[in-house]
Parts: sequence; structure tokens; C-alpha cells
Amino acid sequence: MVSGSFVWLAGLAGLVARAAAAAAAGDDVVTSDTFFYGQSPAVYPSRSLTRRSSDELSQAEIPGGHSRRTSRKTVLREHFLMENAQLAEMTGGSQWATAHDKAKALVAKMSLPERVSLTGGASSKTGCSGIIAPIPRLNFSGMCLSDSGNGLRNTDLVNAYPAGLHVGASWNKALTRKRGAAMGGEFRRKGVNVFLGPVVGPAGRIVRGGRNWEGFSTDPYLSGCLAARTIEGVQSEGVQTSLKHFIANEQELNRRPVLGAEAVSSNLDDRTMHEVYLTPFQDGVRAGTANIMCSYQRVNNSYGCANSKTLNGLLKTELGFQGFVVSDWDAQRAGVAAALAGMDMAMPSPAELWGKYLVEAVKNGSVPESRVTDMATRILTAWYQFGQDTKFPNPGFGMPHSVLEPHEPVEGRDRKDRPTLLSGAMEGHVLVKNTEGSLPLRSPRSISVFGYSARSADVLAPSADEVSLDMWRYGQTSMSVSQAVEGFLGNAQPAATKGTLMGGGGSGGSTPAVFVSPYDALSVRAAQDDTALYHDFSSPTPDVMPSSDACLVFGNAWASEGIDRPSLLDTYTDTLVKKVASQCNNTMVVLHNAGPRLVDEFADHPNVTAILMAHLPGRESGTALVKLLYGEASPSGKLPYTLARKASDYGHLLNPDEPVRKFQNFSQSDFTEGVYLDYKYFDKYNVTPRYEFGFGLSYTTFELSHLKIQTQSQSAGGSGRGSGNTGEWPTGPIIPGGQADLFDTVARVSVKVRNTGKMAGAEVPQLYVGIPTGPAKQLRGFEKPFLRPGEAQTVEFSLTRRDLSTWDTGAQKWWLQRGEYAIYVGTSSRDLPLRGSLTI
Repeated sequence: MVSGSFVWLAGLAGLVARAAAAAAAGDDVVTSDTFFYGQSPAVYPSRSLTRRSSDELSQAEIPGGHSRRTSRKTVLREHFLMENAQLAEMTGGSQWATAHDKAKALVAKMSLPERVSLTGGASSKTGCSGIIAPIPRLNFSGMCLSDSGNGLRNTDLVNAYPAGLHVGASWNKALTRKRGAAMGGEFRRKGVNVFLGPVVGPAGRIVRGGRNWEGFSTDPYLSGCLAARTIEGVQSEGVQTSLKHFIANEQELNRRPVLGAEAVSSNLDDRTMHEVYLTPFQDGVRAGTANIMCSYQRVNNSYGCANSKTLNGLLKTELGFQGFVVSDWDAQRAGVAAALAGMDMAMPSPAELWGKYLVEAVKNGSVPESRVTDMATRILTAWYQFGQDTKFPNPGFGMPHSVLEPHEPVEGRDRKDRPTLLSGAMEGHVLVKNTEGSLPLRSPRSISVFGYSARSADVLAPSADEVSLDMWRYGQTSMSVSQAVEGFLGNAQPAATKGTLMGGGGSGGSTPAVFVSPYDALSVRAAQDDTALYHDFSSPTPDVMPSSDACLVFGNAWASEGIDRPSLLDTYTDTLVKKVASQCNNTMVVLHNAGPRLVDEFADHPNVTAILMAHLPGRESGTALVKLLYGEASPSGKLPYTLARKASDYGHLLNPDEPVRKFQNFSQSDFTEGVYLDYKYFDKYNVTPRYEFGFGLSYTTFELSHLKIQTQSQSAGGSGRGSGNTGEWPTGPIIPGGQADLFDTVARVSVKVRNTGKMAGAEVPQLYVGIPTGPAKQLRGFEKPFLRPGEAQTVEFSLTRRDLSTWDTGAQKWWLQRGEYAIYVGTSSRDLPLRGSLTI
């Protein structure tokens, strides 16, 4: 989703880039998308549509609830459209069967215009991001769809939850589910039917990507696991999730058409599509997500919301997706083509391309009426599936049209969610440096605090100022339009200098009722302990009290939808850290970062004794940090990305692709790295990172031992589901998520984890597998046991057929290769002391 403020800013970015490209262009500039015809992969669903005889077709049930004999010509024409458009109709399946039956019965009572009304947003007096209008005569109450994946936005009396990246850094599946349930409860109490999240696209391919912070990780396995737990949690409260953005949506630059130029095209091969970008969506579909949001940009030069290969082929057929596809806001680029490609709902309004035009398209034969029936059935099935037909609040009743106008407040929060907010904030902090146990703090007499990011922003309220971006970043530090424009031109500091960050900007931003900044919490603790607490939030070259036992320097790395990050560091904060460290031999750096933030300018400084990547913790930011600083809990977060030594270490994955030469009007982003993202890229090219993927320190120590590897047939004694199921190809039926036997367990790996230190804490044992013909190692399992000093626990990982398979582009199936698979277990992607192998 995008705000009005960013529309023209994105246009400006495109204009600047295109002007530069035009100046350098020496080739004939492509001016029509006909240039790309025939270049995209063909649509080939894994299972074909069932063909029926002409006699059966002439007796077909006519959508709209009336079975009647119709002309052979009319029905055959509709069948021809279905076959050639490769439409993928909903089947219901065992998980959705009851809801599907109810939806079919209700749809059968609807007229064509009523069915079409379900497929597009309507005007509303609520603050919902989108509304589906009610149909009173059929007791359909309508639906409210609202941002975002990290907490409810643009309303009052709700919480700001830890952002997706922060959750990724926790590596905690159970806590992620609790966070989802807590957010789902708030959405429900506010009358929101559809939670517009979680995010698994962008996947973090472009390191400077402006929306990477909304997702969980650059690794598809970690991202998919946490997305699935979020979906389970949210939907346990009867609120639908909208997994987004489908698919390969990896940069903000030119993500939408601007000033006559088309949106960027993400160009990727079939194997990369399946093994990297489709994988977390597959996990989300298997978890039962109600709907999926298609993206703004083009995929292999076809728009994401009118791409039959990705929507009908990959999503609805290969993955057996039973829910509905909703467009990102204003992402619909076609009428008939979008309907035939598999998009089911247009947001925020269908007025330009659907609505009455979709009714006409059915009447003139351009769109089969059965396609519209399938759209309506999918939408209503999700509504029934989560009990929204009974005991659900009126859509949007707790979402005022404007929080600045008088309204009846509706409390969204629940006190029982406070532990989840605090634990979530604590566990996403990653300690990457701690010289000689400088942390935790030990009864300091004096602490000095520096940097803009220690305190709350000047404004924690909605703004009526249309010139600023405050309404787009409600509850967080504001960035002026001029600053944003400078950012597009590469001159702005990539930091929010008016206060600390709890989250990023854009539609993923949060609107908290209360927020505790680091300095707020430090003040409370200092008062309790009679600790002297000095601060200087603004000076770039501050003086330091010589009596300071510890100096805390705060900085941040800001990111937002609508703009890719101009840099991975800011010279102001780097200079500030070095200035303080030159005067204080116990300088500790806390960075609230919306993605990788380079630290090499000061990481090796002898007086910088600790570095904490604090990410985006949500409302309990300060409370969580102080508990960690004082040792009330041990840090347990791990990096969900690789932190390089210098920006160039990321290679061509650092920056978004710009329109160049002949493609200045049709920007191309070629995913030439294939499956080698993040740590796989660093491994392939033998680049040493500053801090590797999966790395994070603790105040205690752990030992891993007793590695055991067994095939399922060995561990189950030759019996049980999945035992011995090691044939090269899956043979099971399609269920939500793909072929059923993809998820059968093929092998099990176990290790013993022991806390060998003097403090209770949690460790994250990580399982990596070296798959033949693939990257050297890929994450395929993780757990997070909490252990007291001396306590040990055996952790078990299950490896499924999908975990060990590669995508065969010729067979169009997941291939379980014959041979030896390397097994690695450790505490980061480069600290893997336990090694073995598995033979298939």
C-alpha cells in the first residue's frame, strides 16, 4: 500500500533515474511491452483442469444459483475461456469444506452485480484501509481490511508490536505465534476482518530495500516458519491474514508505473522462484492464510496482479491455495486480464477496471461467469472459515474515519498481551560485541547517554499537516518531504534524527497508544539505584563526564515504504560514537536498525566495549533494553541477515535496479544471483562478513554435543507416515501448500544443548544442510530452548522431503536427489561445530 505523499516522490525518483538513463542511452529505447511478448515462461499448472464432454457442459449448473439448460454454444465458449485462461477454481478441500459449502450456498442466491460487489472496495466512513460493502438482504455484513503486519495503524488505543525484522531476530516460533494472536485480538476488537500481513515479500534481496524491515529474514526457511506461526496466531482470533506481497517484490524504486514508465520487472528463473521466493508463501498457504496480496511490480514482464503464471499456475494450482487474491492498493493494471489471471479482489476501489465493467465483461463473454462466481466464493469462504458471519464486531466499528475528529473510543488492547509485547521486544535485540563481559551493567554510579535515538520523538500523535509525512509515519519520528526528496537523490542521512525508532515507515508503521523510550526506562532505573544519569541528545561532539562508568551512544537506521535506504550507515552517528569513545573507555553502542547497519567505523575501537543491534522493538523498546543492559535477562537474539564489513561486500545486491539505456521505460531487475542470497552469497564468493547470519552473543555460555542423524525408516522402525518415503519424486495429491508428501518426514537430527555458564538464558541451535547441486549450506531447522545453569536439553529437528529437495525445472516437481547430504549444527551459519552426513 502507498500514501499520496509518496506517489509523487516515487515519481520524482523515477524521473531522475530515467533522465540519467536517457542521457546515457545508445540503444533504441523500448517503447511498447510487445517487445517482451513470448519471453515469459508459459503457464503450466501442475494439474490440468478437468475436461467435460459437450453433453455434460450443456447441462452445466449456471453460476448465480440457477440450473437450467443453456445453449451449447454459450457453454462451450465459457469452457474455452476457462481452458485457455488456465483458470484455477476453488475446490474447498478438507480444511475448507464446511466454509466452502456455506459460501457456495450464499453465492447461489446472489445476482451477478452482487457477486461483483464482493470483488472490489467501496467508499466508507471508517478508517479501514479498505471496505467490502455489505449485502443486507443476504445478511452479509461486509468486511474491513486494515494495515498492517506489525500492529493496527491509523487508529487509537492499540499497541505497537515488534516489527517483522525484530521478530526474525528472536528466532522464536512460539513467541511469534503469541504475537500473532495478540495482534489478531486487537484487530478483532476494532472490527477489522482482514489483517494486511504478514510480509514475506520483499525477501530482502536488495540490502537497501525500504520494506525489508516488515519481513522476518533474508532466509526463506526462517521467514516461512515465522510467517506460518504469525498466520496461525492471528487467525486463531478469527481474523483473516493477507500474506504479501506476491511475488518477487524486492525494491521500492520504480515498483509502480510513474510518469509514463512501467513498473520494474523482477526477472527470475523457475528454480530461483521456487526455492527462494515461493517457499515462504508455500508455508503460509499450508498454514491456512485466508488471502494473499499480489504486488505492484511486474514479474518476468507481466504485472503481478495480472500474471496467470504466478496466480493461477503457481499459487492456486501448484500450491492448492483455497483463499482469495487481493490486489495491493491501486495495483490493478488490467480488467479482463486480471480476472482471468486469478486476481479476486481489487482494492481500494474497482471503479476504473472492474465494477460495472466486470459485469459487462461477463455479459459480452470476455470473462466466464464462473470466474466471477469463483471470486465471490473464495472471498465468502474465507469469511465463513473464520466465523466472521457470527459474533464478529461490525466491520470497522472501532476504526474512526479520523482520529482527530470526535468519536467513541474503542479499546483494542488487552492487558494479558503485555508479557508478549515485552518478551518480543527483548528477544529481538542482538548483542554482537561484548568485550570482557562489559555487559551487563554492574551497579554503575554514573551513566552518560548520547544520541538522538535515546529519547522519544517530539510528536507521538496524529498530524493534520498534509505537507509532512507524519500521517504516513504516525507514532514515529517524522521525516519532512524535503528530506525524503534528498534521500531519493542520495544525499540524506539514512537516520531519523528526531527520536528513537520503534518501527519503520509506510503502511507497515504502527500507531501506539503508549511508548517507552530507552531514556524513559533508564531514568526510572537510575532513580531506583541512585545512579547519576547525564544526557546530551543533540551535540555531534559532546563532552563526556570523566566519572562515567558507562557511556551509551544511541543511533538508528531508518527505512520506509516508498523509498529505498540511501545508505547502510550515517556519518553523524559514526562520528558521534568515535568522539565519545575517545573520552570514555566503556562506550556501548545501541542501534535501532531497520535492516543491516554497517559498524566497521567503530567496531574495532578499543573503547567500544559493546554493540547491540536493537532493531525495531515496538512499544516496550526502553523497558526491554534496560532489562537486558542490567542483566535481568540475557540477550538471546540472532541476526536474521548477514552484516558485512563494507557495503561493496554485498555486490550487486546492495542497490535497487534503475532504468537504464533501452529499458528506461521498462525497468528490468535481473535476479542473476539465483538462489545465492545473503549468507549463501557470502559463502559462494568467500566473503568474510563482520557478523554472520545467525550470530548473536549471550551473557552465559552453551555447549552443543551428541549429534544424531537418522532416516525416518530408522527412527520409526520402518513404519509410520513418511517412513522410507525417499523416492525421487513426490506422488501425493495437491493440498494447501503443494503435494501432500512434500511434508512427510524423511530424516531426524538431534543434538544436546547444555548451559555451561552461570546465568539462565536461551540458545538457538541451528541446523544447516548441504544439498547436492545447491548452496554449500542452507538453514533447515532451529529451536530455542531456555536453560538454567547446568541444565541440558535434547533438541530434535525433522527434515521433510521438501527440506531436502531441489526444484527440477524439467519435471516441474521437487526432486529428492540420490547421494550424500552434509549436516551441520551450530549457533550461527559460520559456527557449526557438529557435522555429519545423511545418505539418500
